[in-house]
Amino acid sequence: MDYTSKKIKILSAAMLLASITSLTTIAHTKPAILQVQEKALSDYAKTRYPIVMTHGWLGWSRIGNSSFNIDYWYQILPDMARNGSTVFAAQLSPANTTEIRGEQLLSQVEDVLAITGQHKVNLIGHSHGGPTARYVAAIKPQYVASVTGVGGTFRGSKVADDIQNNTATRTVFNIVGDYLIAPLISLAQLQFDLPIDFDGSMKSLTETGSADFNRRFPTSALASDCNRQGTKVDRGIHYYSWTGTAQTTNLLDIDSILMQLGPLSYGNKDNDGMVARCSTHIGLVVRDNYNLNHTDLANMMFGLTGRFAPDPVALFRQHANRLKLEGL
Repeated sequence: MDYTSKKIKILSAAMLLASITSLTTIAHTKPAILQVQEKALSDYAKTRYPIVMTHGWLGWSRIGNSSFNIDYWYQILPDMARNGSTVFAAQLSPANTTEIRGEQLLSQVEDVLAITGQHKVNLIGHSHGGPTARYVAAIKPQYVASVTGVGGTFRGSKVADDIQNNTATRTVFNIVGDYLIAPLISLAQLQFDLPIDFDGSMKSLTETGSADFNRRFPTSALASDCNRQGTKVDRGIHYYSWTGTAQTTNLLDIDSILMQLGPLSYGNKDNDGMVARCSTHIGLVVRDNYNLNHTDLANMMFGLTGRFAPDPVALFRQHANRLKLEGL
């Protein structure tokens, strides 16, 4: 073998080893907080403390890159950044218990504190992201300036109870969730090792599981009767919430069929297609009857909402201003 051929083989082997090492690194990448940065055009949403957005069940932070992506919070974070917010999106297990997701969020909150030099954050959680944020507020209240629930499952969803209480349905959902949907969401984010426990996530989302969580992590912001209003401030943490009461809002939206589960489980339309209006209440209820369904609330699915619905992007911008005016 001549020297040139030998050199080429050595280089090829080195490149192969580098590729394997790169793939291994990706496979064991720690879930990472995503900061969205834009040129600030105003200080309307410039809060004192950074904002950490917490996605819900079967959620993600960003799929893709800064140029081409599918954001869970479609257009919301860039808009908040353009209006002065220091804003991050958490990356959590798409399906797991509130406690596991809460520990993941806690780790990323500590990252945000280190990045920004601040000592507190404002947590905003959609769906299961609401109780997930509540977990951090309960474990490390000194880290949290405010908790906001958007369609938050604070008292659970009867949809989850109905799935759990039917053995056949529960089995099918667990198989599809554990081996297809949740892994695909993780894979799309190049997160191969995010722990997945679909059955555990569903237990956390049931009304029974949520009641147990609330007993173990009590707060006066969550009133004993969900028709009452909880306290706005508990242990120095400000609490807010809002939700909608729509189901089918845009026939082009792929969530239209899924959002029929709420009325089917509850036997009424006093819900956002997944969670009862009353179940989402915590702290100061900004409003609980927007013409938005459960996914519309986070502007998911490329912002396809109803014709006369409020703009979810504007709702988050306005809420950041609300936090700003409170000194948060």
